[in-house]
Amino acid sequence: MTTALAVTSPDHVLSPPDRHTPGAHVFRPPEDQPLEVALAQTQSLVDQYGYLVVVHPHTLPTAYLHRLHALRALLESDRIALLPSRLPPLGIGVLVRQLRQLSLCEFSPGVLGSAARLLTHYVHAGALLGSVARLDQVPVSLTAHAKSWLPGAQFAVTTAPGPQLVRLGAKDARPLAGPQFATRLTVAPGSLDSDWPRSTLAAQWRVTDVQEERLPADSAAWWGTGKVTEFAAAIADLPVLHQLVSSVRRDTCRWCGLELLGDRCAFCAAGLARPEPDGPAGQAPAPGVAAPGAQTELTAPASVTGHGPGPLGPGAPAPAGPPPAGPGDPYAPGPQAATAADLRPAVHQGIPRS
Repeated sequence: MTTALAVTSPDHVLSPPDRHTPGAHVFRPPEDQPLEVALAQTQSLVDQYGYLVVVHPHTLPTAYLHRLHALRALLESDRIALLPSRLPPLGIGVLVRQLRQLSLCEFSPGVLGSAARLLTHYVHAGALLGSVARLDQVPVSLTAHAKSWLPGAQFAVTTAPGPQLVRLGAKDARPLAGPQFATRLTVAPGSLDSDWPRSTLAAQWRVTDVQEERLPADSAAWWGTGKVTEFAAAIADLPVLHQLVSSVRRDTCRWCGLELLGDRCAFCAAGLARPEPDGPAGQAPAPGVAAPGAQTELTAPASVTGHGPGPLGPGAPAPAGPPPAGPGDPYAPGPQAATAADLRPAVHQGIPRS
């Protein structure tokens, strides 16, 4: 390993899939750990491994976030990446577990750090809720708010890769759109202990297996209710994860020199330089003609999405996949193929610069 992984909560370190998968260092809040201790631990990790990737929720308290930035500033180190994630608590744990698996591969620190943003779009994370009255992570209709007060009401919600909300038991209830590739379903039961994720959802999403973890301590606050059971489905097969990351074109950061995937560096956050137009100064390339070094839009590997000459074959209809993660996001995947086992090598020709 040349890169260590760290998190800001022990709940984000899930059970390893095998005895070879390394763990992750757990930082503690400023009120629970003196700055000198945190500084010494961080310095030790950088000295031992060379680079450190810290994944934390975007809702991290301000004082805690300032502590992380202070550690990096005091060490004057460009080898520490701070990566915020908008995944729910259990989803962050699943993402970090994938990065822990990939840390054993030959990927450089820059690629491993950039992979967090890529893999986020392949994590299907949500929860079974007893109320959506205080849910602000997805749009909630007035009708759903009102039905939250009905005794025994339950709602299935996903926030990644796109928002969905379904009231269970309703006549017009539709199944949650899920992954179209092989995944493992991780379930964290809480006070709303229901067998629905393990039975109904697992069958609808055709997961390969179901694993149970403890419910993260911050799940109730994140979902707006204590009546919650979290779930997250993600690729668990290391060879498939390796192929997915390997198939994305790599660039070199113009600031720190590390490899990167996408349009910005995970360590220094510098964006890629825009290519110079070919021709007279100030003249843009002709319509339909790409500028030198220009890159095409990044989607998921051809055989994962069903685009191009993947396992579906030219011209074959591709099954519907999840909604895009966000407008203009170079990592937003398109429709996906039937199983992750169909994945075959595919090298992307480029990544958008903007």
